[in-house]
Amino acid sequence: MPAIKLNETIFWIGVNDRTTDLFEGLWPINDVGVSYNSYIIKGEKIALIDLAKGIKTDDYLSQVEEVVEPSQIDYIIINHVEPDHTGLIKIMSKLAPNAIFVGTEKARKMIADFYQLEDTKNIKWNVVSNGDEINLGNHELVFYDAPFVHWPETMVTYEKNSQILFSCDAFGSYGALSGKIFDDDVGVDQNFYEEEALRYYTNIVAKFSRFVIKAINSLEGLEISMIAPSHGLIWRRNPDRIVELYKRWAEYADDPTGGEAGITLIYASMYGNTNKMMNAIAQGIGKTGIPLKIFDAARTHVSFILPYLWRYKGVIIGAPTYEVNLFPPIAYILDIALRKRVYNKKTAFFGSYGWNDGAKRDFEKIAEKLKWSVLKAFDFIGGPSEEDLKKGEELGQKIARSILSSD
Repeated sequence: MPAIKLNETIFWIGVNDRTTDLFEGLWPINDVGVSYNSYIIKGEKIALIDLAKGIKTDDYLSQVEEVVEPSQIDYIIINHVEPDHTGLIKIMSKLAPNAIFVGTEKARKMIADFYQLEDTKNIKWNVVSNGDEINLGNHELVFYDAPFVHWPETMVTYEKNSQILFSCDAFGSYGALSGKIFDDDVGVDQNFYEEEALRYYTNIVAKFSRFVIKAINSLEGLEISMIAPSHGLIWRRNPDRIVELYKRWAEYADDPTGGEAGITLIYASMYGNTNKMMNAIAQGIGKTGIPLKIFDAARTHVSFILPYLWRYKGVIIGAPTYEVNLFPPIAYILDIALRKRVYNKKTAFFGSYGWNDGAKRDFEKIAEKLKWSVLKAFDFIGGPSEEDLKKGEELGQKIARSILSSD
């Protein structure tokens, strides 16, 4: 894609990545891709805000050259050091040898650690703190600390004259940009980017939700006409929309009720017995009309399960006992839920076992760590009887009504 104007003097120069299969080496994006958004501000002095991952270097540099000769860049703003933001830093330090790098003290230290680029030796630094400003002539940049959104050195950059917030990872999403970069241009595809924003949030940022709330509150007094994140859409028509979504998602972290009325049913089955019970329980849930999302843990990456675990207050786990323990794919998902601090859910457990009911005991221990309220935990030997399946259907209906009544 060519460089695109945000206004007459501010430009998007981004890289669309449709070849990386795992974001951060962990989260699948092979079907949706991701963008690495970078920006140029042309004033009396020229600033480059954020860089990109070290792929498609020629494409990135050609976009820079559409807007400005790289050697004329006066400032390179490092909002965040993670390599998908700074992978081209060595190249840019050579192409813009007189540029001053701008970032927090922690960013300066981390750039030295990651790239062996040290102040005074390889590059020049202007270390900034919360509220510091740089005047580009007809543009004024203000820097605000946003620690742990989602690394400790992170900051955001606000351009006062155009009221554009360059928000780094905050308000970002998965999803490569398909020729259009603004929320008002993508039409119904905005739903896709909002869904991928939630998946991005739960995969990348959710553990630091308290810091997200803190950052949103600290920026509350700013007049913001546009939000330009490092990944995903630029929010021009309705920047409040993505802020509201992020705030809602962040608030789920400390919501004692566990989130929205809905149930995430996660199961795995070795020989079909737990699967039979899952269908019976789902049938009971279906009679209540509560939102329900079902995942086979052995065949679905946790990246796609986390958004529903995060949003819905109800979680039902179905798993057989495997070698006297919880079935490994289920155990892995619950471990990730613990790492991401998916707390305060209402939950139930069911599963099949052969000679030892270790899965149920394992689940109850994990649920206690997650601060999940266990409404029911039951298991059965071998295959479920007709009576067992009837009880399962009744259980699904009962749990769903319990969640609806607490909404």
